[in-house]
Amino acid sequence: MNALAATNRNFRQAARILGLDSKLEKSLLIPFREIKVECTIPKDDGTLVSYIGFRVQHDNSRGPMKGGIRYHPEVDPDEVNALAQLMTWKTAVADIPYGGAKGGIGCTPKELSISELERLTRVFTQKIHDLIGVNTDVPAPDMGTNAQTMAWILDEYSKFHGYSPAVVTGKPTDLGGSLGREAATGRGVVYATEALLAEHGKSIKGLTFAIQGFGNVGSWAARLFHEKGGKHKETTGKLADFDGADAMDSNDLLTHECDVLVPCALGGVLNRENAGDVRAKFIVEAANHPTDPDADEILSKKGVVILPDIYANAGGVTVSYFEWVQNIQGFMWDEDKVNKELKRYMTKAFHNIKGMCQLQDCNLRMGAFTLGVNRVARATLLRGWEA
Repeated sequence: MNALAATNRNFRQAARILGLDSKLEKSLLIPFREIKVECTIPKDDGTLVSYIGFRVQHDNSRGPMKGGIRYHPEVDPDEVNALAQLMTWKTAVADIPYGGAKGGIGCTPKELSISELERLTRVFTQKIHDLIGVNTDVPAPDMGTNAQTMAWILDEYSKFHGYSPAVVTGKPTDLGGSLGREAATGRGVVYATEALLAEHGKSIKGLTFAIQGFGNVGSWAARLFHEKGGKHKETTGKLADFDGADAMDSNDLLTHECDVLVPCALGGVLNRENAGDVRAKFIVEAANHPTDPDADEILSKKGVVILPDIYANAGGVTVSYFEWVQNIQGFMWDEDKVNKELKRYMTKAFHNIKGMCQLQDCNLRMGAFTLGVNRVARATLLRGWEA
């Protein structure tokens, strides 16, 4: 089941549990706006080349829309729709005043020079500058983009609207980026795990963690679990020479003996083939959509507790919100304050999810979805959606 089908299914189940009006349910699923633009640039050799850029703005009932911009050859409209919708629920679960968006350009970044990437980013910004903004839609980096991409968008946008550092997040710190943003998703995963374990009378110290994927999220999570006394197994080709950890095949890692399994890489890694062999007691979804619905059912029956992605990896967007707040105030925080506020938000969100689980008698995934969907539905009704 792909990400869009799974997200829609979770949304519909949450809507059913909440008893939402069917017209409202339909309205919440349809994106607010979908943008598609042609971006033509001269390549370094002087030839012209065209790319398609797009932005899906899903919902703005709780605040400006928020979500990444990816540069990737297979930018699939369905997936982008799913990810934009997921951002709507994710920001609502974290209780930050945003709605969801997602976008990108269908290109292969490693085949473009730095100057070609810069030209492409600037043309894309020219085409969408009147549809994004500090109070409208605030992009961020995603696959194939980074802090430098955000710096170009900021510069191009500012030519039309005056200096506006809050128009994008994930910027270089020299241009108003926040301290702690780099480690934010991994750190949020650790705070989320602490809240979950505390609920079960446990703590990180002394438990074993299997971490699959060693990119930004996995490497920060591993480092921070280790600092807090967790023992871990981790996997990736690049880690074979790593001292103090065992190298193993990434699929073996998922079914390895451990207390907490943390998938930090791709979607769909836990499925009906391997779910029965998982030996972890807790799964913390640091990746987007790592557990497909079949695996969800098998694991629930086994009594495995799954902390859903929509909450577990919300540390990144939460610190993006802090960056936006700092830019609007023109007052930057020190890193300790960023981390302290992140912990407060992640802990509060966990207790809100648990409250929903008890109220609706459901698991953590449905607890998170009903919490997020309910907040968006309430905001929509209060603003007068039929007017």
